[in-house]
Amino acid sequence: MSDDNAPSSSGSARKSWATRLLQSFTAEPNTREELVDIIQDAELRDLIDADTKEMIEGVLDVAKLKVRDIMIPRSQMITIDKNASVAEFLPMLVDSGHSRYPVVSDNKDQIEGVLLVKDLLPFGFQITNQPFSIGEVMRPAVIVPESKRVDALLKEFRSKRYHMAIVVDEYGGVSGLVTIEDILEEIVGEIEDETDDNENEKASIKRISASRFSVKALTTIEEFNQFFNTEFPDSEYDTVGGLVASAFGHLPSTGEMVEVGELAFKVTSADRRRIQQLQVSLTGFPQDTDTKTET
Repeated sequence: MSDDNAPSSSGSARKSWATRLLQSFTAEPNTREELVDIIQDAELRDLIDADTKEMIEGVLDVAKLKVRDIMIPRSQMITIDKNASVAEFLPMLVDSGHSRYPVVSDNKDQIEGVLLVKDLLPFGFQITNQPFSIGEVMRPAVIVPESKRVDALLKEFRSKRYHMAIVVDEYGGVSGLVTIEDILEEIVGEIEDETDDNENEKASIKRISASRFSVKALTTIEEFNQFFNTEFPDSEYDTVGGLVASAFGHLPSTGEMVEVGELAFKVTSADRRRIQQLQVSLTGFPQDTDTKTET
């Protein structure tokens, strides 16, 4: 006699997955590998989609990162001279399209504050009769060390409601800056707005975050070397996909990772014949999975 109250096989599968997920958040000693396995299993069972899986893994990755791993380096910082006139720095603001700029005096180590573009509006629309002075309208700069954990900084960004911080090294020198968008892009991928170039969608190499890039496997070695300032040989392989497949020693599956030189490669799309898409990291991927290979 059949039992009408007996759970179905699909119900058992869902219960099994839910039980394992619940166990992963208990006080019992579980490893990150077990949690990653549960997330991957959930995708295979169609309980979550690929985008959700990537986002969860992004959250896990952020917990391992330091500010130095995702900051915009000092050399790429766009700053405003405290003594510059609006006519002098306005073209730069229009061209770069950012909403916040560090204000410096003598050099980039002398951060005086942060200028918000919206604070210029009252002067541009003659809402105020006061003469413009950067010193009067700029906001205080938030300073954080390179070694600060990214997840802690995100919490600080949210609680104190600021969006940009200046990053300093152990000697107090400015080494870069970091924004809340840089952190969010580590979790959800590149966030584009109306100022981004539409041609970027067709590019072989796209920036995902400060330290990660999406690269088409058919990108030529020459183009890759020029972009990343690397020196991979192109005598044996014409494309990055060929180079990475050789580093694996086999045709890898989606999710497999390998380090070549100082860069880490993760296969984000592949079929039975070839690699299609790669994610390249300047800081490496979490090393506690069994899909990592070194060359």
